[in-house]
Amino acid sequence: MFESFFPPDHQARLTRLFNWKRDSARTITAAFNKKLSAADALITTWDSPHLHEVLIQNAPTLRMIAHCGGEVKSRFAARLFDKLTITNAAEPMSRPTAELGAAFLLYCARDIDRYRAELRRTSDRIYADAHIHGTAEYLVGREVAMIGFGRIGRALVDLLRGFDLRWTVYDPLVPRSSAESYPVTLSELKPLLRHAEFLVLTAALTERTRGLLNRKTLALLPDGATIINIARGGLIDLPALTNEVRRKRLHCALDVTDPDESLPVNHPLRRLPGVIVTPHIAGSGRHVRRAIAQTVIDDLEKFFRGKPVQNRVTKTMLERMT
Repeated sequence: MFESFFPPDHQARLTRLFNWKRDSARTITAAFNKKLSAADALITTWDSPHLHEVLIQNAPTLRMIAHCGGEVKSRFAARLFDKLTITNAAEPMSRPTAELGAAFLLYCARDIDRYRAELRRTSDRIYADAHIHGTAEYLVGREVAMIGFGRIGRALVDLLRGFDLRWTVYDPLVPRSSAESYPVTLSELKPLLRHAEFLVLTAALTERTRGLLNRKTLALLPDGATIINIARGGLIDLPALTNEVRRKRLHCALDVTDPDESLPVNHPLRRLPGVIVTPHIAGSGRHVRRAIAQTVIDDLEKFFRGKPVQNRVTKTMLERMT
């Protein structure tokens, strides 16, 4: 994974700025702790070990951790945020993740998957049906529901402004003033679900949001509704959703499927009609990873030049984060 974040030009910049060493350990080992004992800073990626409070004793000179990604809450013990400067790099992933959400929304709204399936048949009936009766699928001017209105949700609304969508948003942590410059209406959860033909999930996974869409809340959605998840798989009770899709009552487009990720090869959602599943690709492009690494190096340089870092995560921020 290191090479996908740090191509030669990034490595050259690291070398100009710092004395650095690479360690590929995915668990805490004696060799890893030995390297940490003299480290001033630590860069982590998605496959790096999760770090506990004992890090403070094992790395007495450590002053900063710079994480290549957005998720830090589950990776680092809460006490470390008091003792160290910890930064993340979520911003480079926002627009690419929103881009996949836009692709899912367009693809589902125009029912492209069904047309592709029809054209695999040895029949031209779909041409005749479309010619005689017309088609009913469209997105422009439709109402779209969203759960979560952080950086990804705002990026998605911005990307689709030309479609004149009417957005209804549930996010109890977002003040009304922050939504004033966006074409959105804030709503409580239950009324939003009852009218959501398209529901996009962009929320963080917290204790409040885990399993937010369960058997009871999924039942509130109208027949034929489509759920698009570009956030965290844990927002949805996967067996409950699978049951609704199997009954052909709901459709879905999922980039994340926690706790079953990778999604087992025999899982029904891999083959049921009305389902699109992608392998957690929203923010994993190589160009995104390199932008993440650039952000990380920028903050490291600022920190060791005595300047404020751009992306520090504080302990008080953790409650709102995945």
